[in-house]
Amino acid sequence: MITKKDIILDGHPTLRMIAQEVEMPPSPEDQAILKSLHEYLLNSQDEETAEKYGLRPGIGLAAPQINVSKRMIAVHVTDEKDKLYSFALFNPKIISHSVQQAYLTYGEGCLSIEENIPGYVVRSERITVTGFDIDGNKLKIRLKGLPAIVFQHEIDHLNGVLFYDHIDKKDPFKKIEGATPVGR
Repeated sequence: MITKKDIILDGHPTLRMIAQEVEMPPSPEDQAILKSLHEYLLNSQDEETAEKYGLRPGIGLAAPQINVSKRMIAVHVTDEKDKLYSFALFNPKIISHSVQQAYLTYGEGCLSIEENIPGYVVRSERITVTGFDIDGNKLKIRLKGLPAIVFQHEIDHLNGVLFYDHIDKKDPFKKIEGATPVGR
């Protein structure tokens, strides 16, 4: 089980590396890692389990965040209509994205970054992602709003990019012309 001690923090070199593709079909070891990423999210969103193990709640986690430089992500998030998007993917890739942009009104956070870094992170409002599930089956997923933002955040981790790299340093809350605000 992944706990807080397994998650590496900002400044660790693995977070800035480009992660390696996972060979298909996936090895049992890679399957176990991917499963553990997804389990962390489920455990961290369960109040009792999170409290018992001191887990910081998360809606997405990438393998580089547990010091495994491989292209694996897990997402467990609901959209504004309470539709659940729960995926564990090998080699996720954004194959198309909208011109329309979006941003979280409350900014983004990250399990690997303990301090609050305020500012808007501009992302594509809609994306299409391909990847492979835990058994190596190819998937194609269309996303918009919060789930699209979460997937983009996690895929960034696979490319050594952190969310604050996208924030305008001079004006972190600069209005983004025509972008859709997403938030509670």
